[in-house]
This record gives sequence, structure tokens and C-alpha cells, in this order.
Amino acid sequence: QVQLVESGGGLVQPGGSLRLSCAASGSISRVNGMGWYRQAPGKQRELVAGITSEGRTNYADSVKGRFTISRDNAKNTVYLQMNSLKPEDTAVYYCNADVWALRYTDYGDYWGQGTQVTVSS
Repeated sequence: QVQLVESGGGLVQPGGSLRLSCAASGSISRVNGMGWYRQAPGKQRELVAGITSEGRTNYADSVKGRFTISRDNAKNTVYLQMNSLKPEDTAVYYCNADVWALRYTDYGDYWGQGTQVTVSS
């Protein structure tokens, strides 16, 4: 009853920028925490950045100062602005959200389908 749809991935040169978006839709009552994770080939999925419904943020050390997470609560959308991209940022990026749905009768942890980010010259 809840879907997360990501967009904005692609191929970019080192030092470049990309902006990811993730929109939640469905029978949503309230979206609590939202975040971005990534998974590189042969590695475990890791948290990149998170944001609470009040706007408090946290970042992985590897992206601090380069990435910025933000959200639009009216649109149930979370963004990830990625600057100064490095080859080691190459991964599939997944959106995650904790959602109250169906008039607050259902609480779940939802994932998007993933979007590929490749940083290469």
C-alpha cells in the first residue's frame, strides 16, 4: 500500500554532482524517518544519510561535507544532493522510509527499487 519511487541516478565524472529524489505514495498517514542507503558490488548495504520528520539529519563520515539530505513533507519526498562525487561513491542507492499507513493502522519500513550511480571518467 506504500511505494517509494527513486529517480536521478546516472553516470557522472569525478568531481561532478547528482541529485536523487524519492517520492512515497499510497495510503500514507504519516512519513517518519527517511533515508538513503547504498550498496556497492561485493559490499554490504550502508547508510548514507538520514533525516527525521522534524528535519534532523545524520550522515556517514565518508559523505559529510559533500552530500546533503533534505525532504519536502508536503510531497512525502526526500532528496540527496551529491557533490564532489568520487569513484568510491559508485553504488546502487536505495531510498528508505518509515511510514504510517491506512489511517495509522499499519506501520512499516519501506524500500525503493534502487537507482544506479556511477562515478567514472
